[in-house]
Amino acid sequence: MAGFYEACSPEIVSSPRVIRFNSSLAEALDIHVDPEDAPGIFSGNVIAQNASPLAQCYAGHQFGQFSPRLGDGRAHLLGEVITKRGERFDVQLKGSGRTPFSRGGDGKAALGPVLREYLISEAMWALGIPTTRSLAAVVTDDVVIRETAKPRAVLTRVAASHIRVGTFEYFAARGEVEKVKQLADYAIARHFSELNNREDKYLAFYREVIKRQARLIAQWMSVGFIHGVMNTDNMVISGETIDYGPCAFMDYFSPDTVFSSIDTYGRYAYENQPKIAHWNLAQLGRTLIALVDPESTVAIDKLSEALDAFPAIYEENWIELFGQKIGVADIQDGDQQLIHDLLQVMAVEKVDFTNAFLKLSRFSIDDGKEFLGLFINNDSVKGWIESWVKRISGSSGAVDAACSMMQRVNPIYIPRNHKVEEAIHEAVEEKRFDAFDALLSHIQEPFRNIEGSDSFATPAPEAFFPYVTFCGT
Repeated sequence: MAGFYEACSPEIVSSPRVIRFNSSLAEALDIHVDPEDAPGIFSGNVIAQNASPLAQCYAGHQFGQFSPRLGDGRAHLLGEVITKRGERFDVQLKGSGRTPFSRGGDGKAALGPVLREYLISEAMWALGIPTTRSLAAVVTDDVVIRETAKPRAVLTRVAASHIRVGTFEYFAARGEVEKVKQLADYAIARHFSELNNREDKYLAFYREVIKRQARLIAQWMSVGFIHGVMNTDNMVISGETIDYGPCAFMDYFSPDTVFSSIDTYGRYAYENQPKIAHWNLAQLGRTLIALVDPESTVAIDKLSEALDAFPAIYEENWIELFGQKIGVADIQDGDQQLIHDLLQVMAVEKVDFTNAFLKLSRFSIDDGKEFLGLFINNDSVKGWIESWVKRISGSSGAVDAACSMMQRVNPIYIPRNHKVEEAIHEAVEEKRFDAFDALLSHIQEPFRNIEGSDSFATPAPEAFFPYVTFCGT
């Protein structure tokens, strides 16, 4: 659609080499590339037939401050693929050079952040969380200057679309209501086609986006994932996780955990993610006022009512997911408190988030010995265990059934931060990918116990903390 992007080509890179290719994803997308052609295509040196590279425009609230013109400053959308099942996906290069939206940036990507996004996005997919996915990673003979000179790389990623809350903000801030309408119609046709014939389709669209975001954030919370930069330009309408910058998985449980070096005041801390999603959705609602009703006060009332439902929708998803994590499928009064009580003890005792639920899921095997062993003060959790056993022991074999459920939803392997750093360091500094491949193979099967792999389920040594991540590629 004219006015929604700028046509531009990727920058030519030197001696591109495909270091990782997601063959299972390529097969699912019906993408077939000759290995000899792959380095050129996935670096942007060669434009595939029928591809028309472009950079999308969008705005965004960054740490609460509105930036009216952001856009793809280091990414080129190559086009779309449609699978045999009729599913439509964007294919985008990231780190592929400057665009009209680059401002002062160089448009490039360093190898480390490309590998981080590859790992984390594939882990999220394996955990069943909606996400953009990594199709290919290419390294070049060029360097980028960050703190020091780093190898330059290009990532190919795939998404249901790249329509962001910030895309709506871009046109709404300019008073271009017709373009907001065009964008909404396109988003509805692409992601919510069942709404097309409804008279209130724009309000219904807003409600559906709210539902998807509420579910997504609850899923993040259930695995201890912290995005790190929940700006409105990093929130997509499709309900996928996008833009893996200073993201990380929580080690020991602490609700105020922040990993991003630039999140000085903890705006995007773990415990704040639902509130920020709610706030971001309010910004989306503002852009839809003129579409929902000709009378702005009526439109605001309708949109506000839809937005006010977010906390309850989120809470419903949160308690469902955390209920499953403790072996409870039929949520009852008191279950929310049971979950919060466990989290509170975990926080006080600084217990590893992932392993707490994993060890609890083995309760029927060892009578809770591994779980109890995580707590320095066993007495702090014994009372909780008594309440939990009483809750799930409604019938014969109930504990075994609960543990079986927990083992299906509580991962053994996540991209533990020290393992991610080890893999990146080895790849960047030593040009070896053994650690990367080993970590990738584990996080792609997060629920299967792999013999001899205890180190991938072991928390980082104390000397590793505090852990800090950095924005940008």
